[in-house]
Amino acid sequence: MQEKRFQKKVEDFICEHCGAHTKGSGYTDHCPKCLWSKHVDINPGDRKSKCNGLMEPIGVEIKGNKYIINYKCTKCGYKHRVKSAPNDNFDKILHMMRYIGDTSRIKKYVKND
Repeated sequence: MQEKRFQKKVEDFICEHCGAHTKGSGYTDHCPKCLWSKHVDINPGDRKSKCNGLMEPIGVEIKGNKYIINYKCTKCGYKHRVKSAPNDNFDKILHMMRYIGDTSRIKKYVKND
């Protein structure tokens, strides 16, 4: 039998990047304060990745009225994208967009390596 691609996990955590305490909802996969994440999944919620590296937010895409945060693992280089959450620090999202590119002309803001 094939394993589900998404597994809901309700977990509270302390961000390893900024130390913020975060209450999980089952869909929480990054710190809403600093936007950093942790490379713990192969498929969302499965906790099967052995890497455990911190995932740096490296960019933002705008799709309609949604913001997609792009990540890169600081340990293994794995890249991943997730939708921003309603409780995410929107100032951080805007800061990333200003830091990476001109927000008035382009829709994708990703830091180049």
